[in-house]
Amino acid sequence: MKINAKGTFEVTMKAEPPYDTVDGVALGRATFDKRFAGPLDATGTVTMLSARTPVNGSAGYVAIERVTGTLDGKHGTFVLQHSGTMNRGASTLSVTVVPDSGTGELAGLSGRMNIQIVEGKHFYELDFELGT
Repeated sequence: MKINAKGTFEVTMKAEPPYDTVDGVALGRATFDKRFAGPLDATGTVTMLSARTPVNGSAGYVAIERVTGTLDGKHGTFVLQHSGTMNRGASTLSVTVVPDSGTGELAGLSGRMNIQIVEGKHFYELDFELGT
């Protein structure tokens, strides 16, 4: 049975200077610490790689995030895989639970997360299932 969890999260970012730039296209790394509130009561640690182009609003990123805490009252960890693209301001984002990454009471977790940023505040919506 699919379950829907909605809440908020706070983010602290630690960006590094670009590590490679060719013709205005910069490759970068960053790490993030997250604090989720709501049915997902957890922390997240994110490692991100990005590409920023000289065209305003065009970029891409991939990231891996380990989430540690409780989800719907069940304790454990799981990993989220992020893939985001901005095409001249139009964004697409996919955030998926890595198959078989759940531990503890979250073993067998599968699902997808939607992230929204509204007036500087971060919101998540996680559609998930707990199977074996």
